[in-house]
Amino acid sequence: MIENKTQETAESVSKFVEEIEDEQKRQDAHRLIQLISEETGYEPKMWGAAIIGFGHYHYKYASGHEGDAAPVGFSPRKAQISIYLSQPDDEKRAEKLTRLGKHKMGKGCLYIKKVTDIDPAVLKELIQDSVKYIEETYPETK
Repeated sequence: MIENKTQETAESVSKFVEEIEDEQKRQDAHRLIQLISEETGYEPKMWGAAIIGFGHYHYKYASGHEGDAAPVGFSPRKAQISIYLSQPDDEKRAEKLTRLGKHKMGKGCLYIKKVTDIDPAVLKELIQDSVKYIEETYPETK
């Protein structure tokens, strides 16, 4: 079985955030940690070298591929902040994205330049949807 590259580690989230060179990205990382922790009830953990994840679940696809992931996470990348959400691409999600503010959306990844570009209340709704979707799809989520 192929092992996922991105796995939960014991590395320090605080150390990772403090090493972010860009002051705005560092402040945004602190703000997102607070917001996501409050919304999910999960403590932040490092996933791989550059992703801060919240929670943990095990998935298994019909193809037989399986692994572990965080229901919500983000990575303060150089060009933008990538926010990882797990939820179906449906009308409810599309409506929320119209209210979110300045962003780009990939398949399961929301891209923002800075937290002040978006409405944190709408991000909280998207986070709640993501956690609910994972908990319903993978009931043993922790």
